[in-house]
Amino acid sequence: MTEPKAGMKRARNEAVNKLTVVLGAQWGDEGKGKVVDLLATEADIICRCQGGNNAGHTVVVDGKEYDFHLLPSGIINSKAISFIGNGVVIHLPGLFEEGDKNEKKGLKGWEKRLIISDRAHIVFDFHQAVDGLQEVQRQAQEGKNIGTTKKGIGPAYSSKASRTGMRVCDLLADFKEFSTRFKNLAQQYQSMFPTLEIDVDAQLKKLKEYAERIRPMVRDGVYFMYEAIHGPPKKILVEGANAALLDIDFGTYPFVTSSNCTVGGVCTGLGVPPVNVGEVYGVVKAYTTRVGIGAFPTEQLNAVGELLQTRGHEVGVTTGRKRRCGWLDLVILRYAHMINGFTAFALTKLDILDVLDEIKVGVAYKLNGKKIPYFPANMEILQKVEVEYETLPGWKSDTTAARKWDDLPPKAQNYIRFVENQVGVPIKWVGVGKSRESMIQMF
Repeated sequence: MTEPKAGMKRARNEAVNKLTVVLGAQWGDEGKGKVVDLLATEADIICRCQGGNNAGHTVVVDGKEYDFHLLPSGIINSKAISFIGNGVVIHLPGLFEEGDKNEKKGLKGWEKRLIISDRAHIVFDFHQAVDGLQEVQRQAQEGKNIGTTKKGIGPAYSSKASRTGMRVCDLLADFKEFSTRFKNLAQQYQSMFPTLEIDVDAQLKKLKEYAERIRPMVRDGVYFMYEAIHGPPKKILVEGANAALLDIDFGTYPFVTSSNCTVGGVCTGLGVPPVNVGEVYGVVKAYTTRVGIGAFPTEQLNAVGELLQTRGHEVGVTTGRKRRCGWLDLVILRYAHMINGFTAFALTKLDILDVLDEIKVGVAYKLNGKKIPYFPANMEILQKVEVEYETLPGWKSDTTAARKWDDLPPKAQNYIRFVENQVGVPIKWVGVGKSRESMIQMF
């Protein structure tokens, strides 16, 4: 290759593998697992970039239902590598328990196709205990808790931010040094929570065993991703956990998770530059649900809300809590789009609306009678907004057998087009049931 003359721009190598990203566009539970599962059949690498086993993704394959919390739900694809990035916090007992449980259902050889970043932080058992204690404390002090999954995610990210956390690379290095730091961290928590009991020696013994089981899977995550992006052609898929309105920066704070579940978390959670991000798919439920407390402008505390809850089987995968239900909120979708820059949407659970005479869609928020073009940051203000609705006619027919656009009733098509036009994002998939086959691909 000839050297470029002075002052000339060096040609950029454009042949890189771009990341396809799947993110939740509401409060979670939009059906990301299904969209990921659909794309994972083609993928070579499937990555998780943030969160921990507070996520719950259900995937149905050949009539078998798999529940994933820490493992990327693409682990079902035996031809692909699954990667847990540095932005994920890992509870090792949870990881192996989940793997073993799904293995009993027929998930074979998952350990051989899992790679874990050595920079990922570890969730310890005492982080989980502290998570529960903090919730009890919030309830006592403020009369309300956040509604965490008590999986130790918040405390683990707190340890990370206060630079007392420990990473997978520490566990696999000098165990004596690791033990000392572990004891110090345990002591710190015990001084903050006098009722906290920690059997330090028993936990360290377990951790030493996990270290050996996990060792073959661990790699330098930054180098792994760099090689994947710049190597031979590969399809790389990134599976977001949680969702836009649960993002620690952009969500309905403080009722949020403790990581960035918007597109920025992909770059920081995997160690990849933004230029390598390709398609960003937002997953949207055809209505809105929310778990736990906090403002929910389009919530329907009436027969409609109950109908959506029962028809949609709206119960949390991780917690078993009933989900609150309401109409689709386009203010939320526009806001999520501002942050994530979605290239397309997957609209799921359209069939749940099959029985309704009319369907409302929240199109704008008013504050003191004036429309506001943004999504309010402050929760007190969000509680006060008045939602402006558009009412669309229901299609009153079963859509579950639809497999292509033309199979959908005209009024259902109308609903889909309305959402596209209002938000300015094309809808690439429409979900009308649980199975892989019930995702209609539009383009």
